[in-house]
Amino acid sequence: MYPNSKLLIDGEMCEAEGEATYPDISPWDGKEIGRAADGSVSDLDRAIAAARRAFDESDWPTDHAKRIAALRRYAAVLQANRPRFANLARDEAGAPGASIFSAACDAPLGMIDGWLDVAENYDWEQDIGTSEMFGITSRRKVWKEAIGVVAAITPWNVPTQINIAKVLPALAAGCTVVLKPAPETPMLGSLLGELAVEAGLPAGVLNVITSADAATVGAALVADERVDAISFTGSTATGKAIMAAASERVAKVFLELGGKSASIILDDVEDFAQAVGSGAMVCFHAGQGCATITRMLVPRERHDEAAAILKHALEGVAYQDPNSPMQIMGSLISRRQQERVLEYIEIGKAEGATLVTGGGIPEDKPEGFFVEPTLFANVTNDMRIAQEEIFGPVLVLIPYDDDDDAVRIANDSVYGLSGAVHSSNMERALDIARRIRTGTFGINGGMWYAGDAPFGGYKQSGIGRESGIEGFEEYLETKCVAFPESAAA
Repeated sequence: MYPNSKLLIDGEMCEAEGEATYPDISPWDGKEIGRAADGSVSDLDRAIAAARRAFDESDWPTDHAKRIAALRRYAAVLQANRPRFANLARDEAGAPGASIFSAACDAPLGMIDGWLDVAENYDWEQDIGTSEMFGITSRRKVWKEAIGVVAAITPWNVPTQINIAKVLPALAAGCTVVLKPAPETPMLGSLLGELAVEAGLPAGVLNVITSADAATVGAALVADERVDAISFTGSTATGKAIMAAASERVAKVFLELGGKSASIILDDVEDFAQAVGSGAMVCFHAGQGCATITRMLVPRERHDEAAAILKHALEGVAYQDPNSPMQIMGSLISRRQQERVLEYIEIGKAEGATLVTGGGIPEDKPEGFFVEPTLFANVTNDMRIAQEEIFGPVLVLIPYDDDDDAVRIANDSVYGLSGAVHSSNMERALDIARRIRTGTFGINGGMWYAGDAPFGGYKQSGIGRESGIEGFEEYLETKCVAFPESAAA
């Protein structure tokens, strides 16, 4: 059992109002691993007030050198606590070993220095020269300034990645932050708070509120007029609600939402089995990734061959040892999510798709929240299993007739987060990439995931970008200042 986790408010780790807690459940066996502070709207109010004071009344937003030095100390403390992040990613988020060595733990910890480098080397002031207007010759400068108090609302699938990807760039930009982790993964959020205190971050610049009631506390956070910007990662439905609420006071929003990404296997690919076999990565972290490839498009004449390859690949995915670095498949986060994925599998059957393999709960995993790696073949893109985000280890196989048909199918989605193509002809692959309406795209296994690369989507996959310079600038305002050319700069 882990010790009870706490809230971070105004520089102090503290109990929730009335010492309220709720159970933190491990996805691997459905058992309680500890209790988390169950923050209230009153706790949230204190956290927002602390963030507001830290932004308005301290030099955190304006002293860039002092701020970066403080965040470098914080980074060192975070990286020194890698074992704690790894253990919680496994026990709380259900991350298997391969995920821990990448997106669930090691990758975000390794990206921190790069995010801070962006801030340290950023050009906060730009001279754009002179112009004459109304008989006045003016010199203009463009200043970049922190936007203010940021509400960072994060999901349960890869919480360390997304918590850090929001908190570190926002703090580095000079903002102050109220982090609200998902109810299912409170301890990973609380750990960020605990280590902020250990690193000596100024009181109020980072606050962490965990709560079992995501809707009430989240709605209060989004609606609060003291919050200047909202950075949210999660479902498209919740993102739409946040956008609507923020519009009431014209607050800035960054939304990283759902996806239904397609991988196109072209007919000229040299190693068809290897390209098709990449579809087994739908099992990575049990398919709980917004940018996971969940549609595979193959030439119609090779559909059955592809189905046989994928059947073999998916049936070879193990999910026994969560600590193995080779283990890509884990448990779904909760009983509710398990039931949701199983419901979609039943929908696929009813729609007439062919269930090739999987589709149920593993016989040797009666505890926890597992679903077998699942493949549907003979899928048409108008089926719900091809259009809606399942967020589980379910791959749909769709035949296409030619390149234009493949592009049409891939783009026939309300989402536009990611995608891929496999081809032996780079020009042909690049042409496909240019025509696909997504925010990220991989060619022949190319990996876009990195701290210096912008991540986000088109259409209902979101607004704005995370990571890279583009992600850093989400937390900045732009001010243009003009003065007579004769005046001193």
